[in-house]
Amino acid sequence: MSTPSVEPVPLPAKRRLAQLAMLAFAVVITLGAYANVGLAIDGKIPSGMLTYGLSLGGFMLAAYLVLAKFAPWADPLILPLVTLINGLGLVMIYRLEEVDAFGASANQQLLYTAIGVVLFAVTLVVLRDHRALQRLTYTAGAVGLVLLVSPLLPLIGEDINGARIWIKVPGGQLQPAEFAKLALLVFFAGYLVAKRDVLALAGRRLLFIDLPRARDLGPILITWGLSLGVLILQKDLGSSLLIFGTFIAMLYIATQRTSWVLIGVLLFVGGAVLAGLIFDHVQARWEVYLNPADPELFVKTGGSEQLMQGLFAMSEGGVLGTGFGQGHPERIPLAISDFIFPAIGEELGLTGLMALLMVYALLVERGLRTSIAARDPFTKLLAGGLSFLLAWQVFIIVGGVTNLIPLTGLVTPFMSQGGSALLANWILIALLVRMSDAARRPAPQAIQDEGMTQVFQR
Repeated sequence: MSTPSVEPVPLPAKRRLAQLAMLAFAVVITLGAYANVGLAIDGKIPSGMLTYGLSLGGFMLAAYLVLAKFAPWADPLILPLVTLINGLGLVMIYRLEEVDAFGASANQQLLYTAIGVVLFAVTLVVLRDHRALQRLTYTAGAVGLVLLVSPLLPLIGEDINGARIWIKVPGGQLQPAEFAKLALLVFFAGYLVAKRDVLALAGRRLLFIDLPRARDLGPILITWGLSLGVLILQKDLGSSLLIFGTFIAMLYIATQRTSWVLIGVLLFVGGAVLAGLIFDHVQARWEVYLNPADPELFVKTGGSEQLMQGLFAMSEGGVLGTGFGQGHPERIPLAISDFIFPAIGEELGLTGLMALLMVYALLVERGLRTSIAARDPFTKLLAGGLSFLLAWQVFIIVGGVTNLIPLTGLVTPFMSQGGSALLANWILIALLVRMSDAARRPAPQAIQDEGMTQVFQR
């Protein structure tokens, strides 16, 4: 009796064609936005529009070809959604460059996009099986910690705008915390898969909640201490909140225990209150949050001018916006990075901002769907953690610029100018694409030869 052979399931050609069509549509929207900006400013189509469009289209075509070759079963929506967000960010930076906003450079952002696509392709080519990362759990944790504390080193660390979160590299600066987040998420996923049964054990019951055992509080306390260390030593409230919040979310996914979320919230509130009482920069952020319209805070260095100008811009935009190229985004300090969201809100209005948030929400939903469809716990945790990291970052930055929560200094993913965040986010997308390909790939179909068929017929 011979062994049955295995035939791979044919690839869905229609899905790949649909993805290519959506990519082309995202590039066309970007080109239309470029044309709109030029026509609004001086009545002419920008001379560099074709260059920007062909460059962006070429980069995304290259990304598509690599994806089709090395991750053919991946979710077809992820890459087009990222292309649309990245493209609109390029348009807004070009818009800011036209009004001489400080530091705005569309060419530089296009270069960062090209490097990001290269890192996306390299990740897919090199990382054929993402489960290999589980064997590097503690190595990833060590790398993440080294990257996180590297700005504190005397020779390479650099203090910019009161925060020590940069290191010197040839030609500029690099923010290593953006890459540290990815390494720490790999560590969190591997550690929680190994320890989830222990962490899920219940201790005493308080009211309607089963509290964890005291001996199992070590991981959350260590992560809490790490977050406070980032906040205290680097004055980086954004990374502190991002790391701790993502760990709590992954801990909940792993154990399904609400008590961990409650403990995490209490620890965060306690740490925030303590930091507010001790550190001046945290106190300043809190004062701006409570009284942004205070005239004294508005004119104070590091006060509420940035926040209020962003709120004024979104108010001016109203429901439908002033139109691309017809607002005054140059009035918003740091509109190219921290406050690009209000700058877009002025020209696209509430309608445009809601559409943009829906694109982000759809991208996060595709990542969470990958987590649900995954066949192994490590993939479920890592995909869920990466998706939550993206959603949490969008919430923190949007909440900050709308004064829902205090400002943290994070940037809008794929839109704000800067290399570190953009490159790290393209690697994040590559990891999601790789896990999506594994989760959606059907099992091979066994084929029986004639000998096997005859045996079964008998």
